[in-house]
Amino acid sequence: MRGDVPGLQFAGTRLNIAPCADIGPSSGGSDSLARAECSAYIMGTTFSVVAYGAHCERLESAIDKALDEARRLDRMLSNYRADSELNRVNRFAGQRPMKVSSELFNFLSACASYSRASEGAFDITVGPLMKLADFYEGTGRVPNDGEVAMALPGVDYRNVELDEKRKTVRFTHDKIELDPGGAGKGFAVDKMTELLKQEQIESALISAGGSTLYALGAPPGKPGWKVNIKDPRHPSRAAEIVNLKNESISTSGNYEKSLWAEGKIWSHIIDPQTGFPAAGTLSVSVIAARALDSEAWTKPYYIRGRVWTERHKLPGFRVFYCEDKSNTSGVWL
Repeated sequence: MRGDVPGLQFAGTRLNIAPCADIGPSSGGSDSLARAECSAYIMGTTFSVVAYGAHCERLESAIDKALDEARRLDRMLSNYRADSELNRVNRFAGQRPMKVSSELFNFLSACASYSRASEGAFDITVGPLMKLADFYEGTGRVPNDGEVAMALPGVDYRNVELDEKRKTVRFTHDKIELDPGGAGKGFAVDKMTELLKQEQIESALISAGGSTLYALGAPPGKPGWKVNIKDPRHPSRAAEIVNLKNESISTSGNYEKSLWAEGKIWSHIIDPQTGFPAAGTLSVSVIAARALDSEAWTKPYYIRGRVWTERHKLPGFRVFYCEDKSNTSGVWL
């Protein structure tokens, strides 16, 4: 994933945005309680962790380890780092089966399952279309029909062969390019959460760019972590407020990255089957047990729309829709 944004000079470095401090006794009695918060620029966005615990040093150490975990996964999944494991797959899997790590194989297998379940609306092979729309390097544009027609034959998850026994990846089309942007941040947030649990952190909020979060436990004295779902018409306002505990929320919307063309707003989310940026829905938020699931499923729910989502919503998911209708500010499915 991308690792550079104009004007930001701290890619991959640790940023203290709030010093660790004792905040008083815990709810259980005499033990002291501390709060630590830290962030870093990773995967082309800001990852942050807020955590509560008994000791500042322990909290800061756990948060540093969690952010280091995100950096490690960026080195594996980045489509901007020439030496990343995913980029090696992109370069050579069209020529021969590529042996990959179990971790990358499991990520790609999960993406394949999302593609099958969403009838192709989620597709990790969308890379060539993302380049056409110029959401990697520029402000975005609507590609023309000829450009899309040239790129579409290489956009099909069924052109990626995964051999579970050998842990290999092979492309059956020479224009395949994997793009992890639809699920990579969620994968990292889940791994960070696992690491914090191993460090015996029981209360933390992990955020990847503000669009994918995991709420571990709850803040002291609270029923859960309060999270605002932005109003896509007025992103400084909340369309809905939710309290989360041991669950994730992800949001995809046209206010994140978008462009105005042909009399309407186009989002940065590409429909893999038409080849064009999706239009219509304003935003979709998904609450699920895992960040990988919540992030990945916002894409097909966004692309397919509310009626399709009502038929395909997974058990245990909560989905919040903001539609492009003046009389609908938001609705839960």
